[in-house]
Amino acid sequence: MNRALVVILAAVMLDAVGIGLIFPILPNLLKDVAHIAEVATLIGVMLALYSAMQFLFSPILGVLSDRYGRRPVLLLSLAGAAIDYLVMAFAPELWMLVVGRAIAGITSANMAVATAYITDISTEDERARRFGYFHAMFGIGFIIGPVIGGLLGDIWVRAPFIAAALLNAANFALALFVLPESRKGTAETRFELSTLNPFRPLGWAFTFKALLPLMAIFVIMNFVGTMYGTVWALFGQDMFAWNGLTIGLSLGIFGFFHAGAQALLTGPDAERLGEKWALILGMACELSALAALGFAAEGWILFALAPLFALGGIGMPALQSLTTRQVDADHQGQLQGVLASLVSLSAVFGPVFFSFVYFVIKPTWPGLVWIVGGGIYLLALPLLLALRRPRIATLAPDQRQS
Repeated sequence: MNRALVVILAAVMLDAVGIGLIFPILPNLLKDVAHIAEVATLIGVMLALYSAMQFLFSPILGVLSDRYGRRPVLLLSLAGAAIDYLVMAFAPELWMLVVGRAIAGITSANMAVATAYITDISTEDERARRFGYFHAMFGIGFIIGPVIGGLLGDIWVRAPFIAAALLNAANFALALFVLPESRKGTAETRFELSTLNPFRPLGWAFTFKALLPLMAIFVIMNFVGTMYGTVWALFGQDMFAWNGLTIGLSLGIFGFFHAGAQALLTGPDAERLGEKWALILGMACELSALAALGFAAEGWILFALAPLFALGGIGMPALQSLTTRQVDADHQGQLQGVLASLVSLSAVFGPVFFSFVYFVIKPTWPGLVWIVGGGIYLLALPLLLALRRPRIATLAPDQRQS
């Protein structure tokens, strides 16, 4: 494994730790500043705002990285994240947290640049395996982040923000002194005011027929994926009276198995089954886990389901690998920005939707929210079955200056 890949994966892990620190303490933090007992809807709004900023800025950062290089865009976003978390650590009012969460969403759009970086330094045959590493390192971040966040949050609800600021500062230093540039910017990639329109890159992507079902699957899978961050802590508190540390441990164990599956199984499964059937296998595992979680009456069941949920994640790297075959090397940053934007767009509506569903069904059957998520997940099945072996596409001449 080359040095550049190791460094970018370490940066991804540190980024995930900084994000994961916040989840266990978010309900208590909002109760502290908003002075209300019911915060399910407020959590949904906060998460949706974060994702809306990712949606707006992911394609912009992707295009900027094509134009000016990956490294300067990564450095700018990491520095901004460190400063933002430090400000949020001492924000006394709800509106300040809202603004801080919006800025955090902007800086987190750098994941599009990180995936473009991996594409730059990998051959097509290596991409599925290396995207597996990417997701595995993100999962490792969620092993460490929620556990530390839950532990620190039980001591002081603001402490995880300080830890997140320090981790992002370390991430910035790592990228500044160790990370080389993967692809120098190209003057042919123009950045115009129209680039600020987040829907313009989507229009560019929609010109590729082979991308349409892949993008739809991305939206569905990530829409359902927002359910975990939105209601996991609430579900643990309401059903099993979990404290912050227990919530963090549950997310950490989830991340441990998730990282292991994606690091060790994604590449072999994609090679043995093909990327399409790796997707289908992952979907079947996640649907089974959601059905079991819907009827869980004891807290230990959530821990026991972690391996099955982890197997559900092996399809996403294969899906990313499929999409990279559809455009040429000069537009990988733009493509990853589009995909990150689609993920964020689904995450704008997902937290609001699932927090509303949970608020409605909590008095009668809290576990029903997981069944609802599984039902939405099933919408991806016809698209998965219809996928054919991808062919490498080329850009039309009038698309090369997008």
